[in-house]
Amino acid sequence: MIPRRERHRTTRPLVLICDVSGSMEPYARMLLLFAHALAQRHRSVELFAFSTRLTRITRQFVGRSPDHALSGFHDAVRDWASGTRIGEALRTFNVDWARRVLRRGPTVLLISDGWDLGDPELLKAEIAWLKRSCFRLIWLNPLVGSPDYEPLTRGMRAALPYVDDFLSIRNMASLEALAAHLATLPSRGRRLVRPADRGTVRARAGHDPGAVEESQWS
Repeated sequence: MIPRRERHRTTRPLVLICDVSGSMEPYARMLLLFAHALAQRHRSVELFAFSTRLTRITRQFVGRSPDHALSGFHDAVRDWASGTRIGEALRTFNVDWARRVLRRGPTVLLISDGWDLGDPELLKAEIAWLKRSCFRLIWLNPLVGSPDYEPLTRGMRAALPYVDDFLSIRNMASLEALAAHLATLPSRGRRLVRPADRGTVRARAGHDPGAVEESQWS
């Protein structure tokens, strides 16, 4: 019998960055249960929450029941339901975590309504770098689909040019649509910046994320 090689399809890693500020509180439980479901179903997933600062919550969610996960979340996230600093949270992610969690070219899910109190130029710079460093950047907004909603906040205006997909996450139907969309994404491709490069430029004032040299990842 002639040996045959088979191609094994693996699930692309996921990174979830969830806004838990005051304006997102009405959606909090649904989003945290969504994060818990992702943590149980995907072999490679990283979870982060932010309001005024970024907190990694992967350890609180992986391998735990929903009740234990939510309890662990409340213990870990000290700025729950406070202000929103999306740009500062992304800068912390890009500097402190990107090298560790973006190495395999994950899909990044950023969940926020876009009501940002921080510097829009900082948000623009950091989300531009994040887009270039991951396989695909998907912004999930619970306001998408609401009557008369338009992404006119300064945070959304700064971020949208760098987002691959701008989708709703407001009910079970939108979660099912998201799951179907993720299933259609290719498992390979896209030119990426190596996350290690971010640490060498993080202190450079006025750095342009678009000027970092690109490398082809497989």
